Amino acid sequence: MEGMEITMNQRTYPHVNVGINSDIADFAIIGKPPVGKTEGELGLFIGQSAIIREFCVIYAGSVIGDFFNTGHYAVIREDNIIGNNCSIGTSSELGPGNRLGNGVRIHSGCFLERVTLKDGVFVGPNTVFLDDLHPRCPEFERCGKGAYVEENVSIGGNVTILPHVRIGKNSLIGGGTVVTKDVPPESVVTEIGIRRIKSISDLKCFKELYTTPYQWRK
Repeated sequence: MEGMEITMNQRTYPHVNVGINSDIADFAIIGKPPVGKTEGELGLFIGQSAIIREFCVIYAGSVIGDFFNTGHYAVIREDNIIGNNCSIGTSSELGPGNRLGNGVRIHSGCFLERVTLKDGVFVGPNTVFLDDLHPRCPEFERCGKGAYVEENVSIGGNVTILPHVRIGKNSLIGGGTVVTKDVPPESVVTEIGIRRIKSISDLKCFKELYTTPYQWRK
């Protein structure tokens, strides 16, 4: 593991490559083989300047970019591709098959599986992405699929997002919403089943620091 000091309190498996200037805390497990795989059968790549905190588990079979950081007790399963400058909050779990762009922020207590999050997506605490329309069946691999979330979407806390939905770019999903169908770009939505209450362009900065709350993105 290039440029790193490994302590006796860490468990690092074979074929793990972690970039320079990274900090892996005690009691983290890095490169754990998934079920059905042997030690070192799958590799794990983590870019430079990562911060991986205590009691995190990162499985083999994923590629993670530069400046990655986690909270405590985060779990990242196999077959995840994660861009640069991403963070995964305390006690969040990334199941297999997620695709995260650059600058994605996932807060604490979240669950994702087979989900695509494009650049700049923010996910509030305790948000759950589902990837199956019913309990897993023998044909799961043919129909199981998580949400597709376009660029710069902000998702509030305690949101539930059903499988196969697409959330358009720059949208805002209110806290506690259950997303059951596609959301058009630039939308503000809330409540169960999705009620579009306004456009992003209608939002005002209550402190009057900006003309609109997302003006700073430009």
